[in-house]
Amino acid sequence: MGQKLKIAGWVAAGALAGAMTTVSLQTVARGAMAPLPLEELQQMAAVFGMIKSDYVEPVDEKKLISDAISGMVASLDPHSQYFDKKSFKEFREGTTGRFVGVGIEITQEDGLVKVVSPIEGSPAFRAGLKPGDLITKIDDTAVKGLSLNDAVKRMRGEPNTKVDLTIFRKDESRTFPVSITREEIRTQSVKGKVVEPGYAWLRLSQFQDRTVDDFARKLEEIYKQEPNLKGLVLDLRNDPGGLLDAAVAVSAAFLPEGVTVVSTNGQLADSKFTYKAAPEYYLRRGGSDPLKRLPAALKNVPIVVLVNEGSASASEIVAGALQDHKRATIMGSQTFGKGSVQTVRPLGPDTGLKLTTARYYTPSGNSIQAKGIVPDVMVDETEEGSPFAALRTREADLEKHLNSGQGPEVKDPAREKAREEARKRLEEEAKKPVSERRPPEFGSDKDFQLAQAVNQLKGGPVLVSKTLVERPAEKKEN
Repeated sequence: MGQKLKIAGWVAAGALAGAMTTVSLQTVARGAMAPLPLEELQQMAAVFGMIKSDYVEPVDEKKLISDAISGMVASLDPHSQYFDKKSFKEFREGTTGRFVGVGIEITQEDGLVKVVSPIEGSPAFRAGLKPGDLITKIDDTAVKGLSLNDAVKRMRGEPNTKVDLTIFRKDESRTFPVSITREEIRTQSVKGKVVEPGYAWLRLSQFQDRTVDDFARKLEEIYKQEPNLKGLVLDLRNDPGGLLDAAVAVSAAFLPEGVTVVSTNGQLADSKFTYKAAPEYYLRRGGSDPLKRLPAALKNVPIVVLVNEGSASASEIVAGALQDHKRATIMGSQTFGKGSVQTVRPLGPDTGLKLTTARYYTPSGNSIQAKGIVPDVMVDETEEGSPFAALRTREADLEKHLNSGQGPEVKDPAREKAREEARKRLEEEAKKPVSERRPPEFGSDKDFQLAQAVNQLKGGPVLVSKTLVERPAEKKEN
């Protein structure tokens, strides 16, 4: 295992434009290479030369080559990607949970940017921004009409640079400017609380560098407040993944030591591996094990894991491991179905290649790819149901997705009918005021699925979905 860690460096599962990925960063390339197709490469060089000499206007040759590489990699599957300097930087920020900005969680409301929550200790927190504040201008640019992604890019920047925000605070009916100095922000991927005596809720929004430490720290806080914990809800809804070693560690916190958490298989010898619930499979060199601080009772406390269509990759690894070992009851809706492994190899100091190199399998040997984890108990998002679930994109909806590798995929004839009905409902919903359309916040007292999870732990009645069913993976056209 030690040699493998030296080669692999670190393993991750992250999100790319909504498509969830499991990623392994390697610093060595494959030793043996197949002979190059010289005729096709000569043809490619000829096309390059013609574009350079004959195209209507001059083109940047470096951009041509970069675009050619991007197109070649993108033709493989939705998760393989060539990273240029900018995208490589963004990818690394996503897996470390660090970025330079003002430190706020945001959403969009009526075309403006709304502050969901300032990150504790961040520049925005110190500047006095509050949940519900609306950002109307970023520097001299009006926010109205900007996409959320564009607004985020404008608020991010270099450390120690300033950004001026114009804030509208509804409850005070006033608009005021705030000047904030950007600094490195560490996102919080773990939240938790005691929801009622004996029962706690612990949410992981992504598996990042600091997730395992934060996970252990939050559990310590919960046990300090509630020493006689009777049940825990592990909330993985809308968790797109993150670092695989973090997923193995979180699984190991609840499982007997040494049992299988996940296995991988592909062409490369290094891609054939089994990860177990033991420190040597998730600890990085020189690191201490934060799980050793946790009470022994955690190994036996009853658990419900909440998942939905947005739970992917590393989230599915945790849910699959706890389900296969019968350690937890999985509740919610069928997960995303991202079960392939990507290896990230640096091509230089600022560029890299993320390439699909393996599929991963649950302890029982089941492939999650293009299928996902099917909950033990299907539960709707609200008491009224999950009216828009059919519209949500899953791995099986992505163009060029890999199949499971375990038999043919089956077409679901009712799928398009359900999607059309959901589209009509969505059109009607869009006519309602924004305040009536907003779903309840995860972990709030209006969180229907959380309430059902607590009922399950207490042995009470659970309102099981009457409409959600297992969605078979759709047939991939050749």
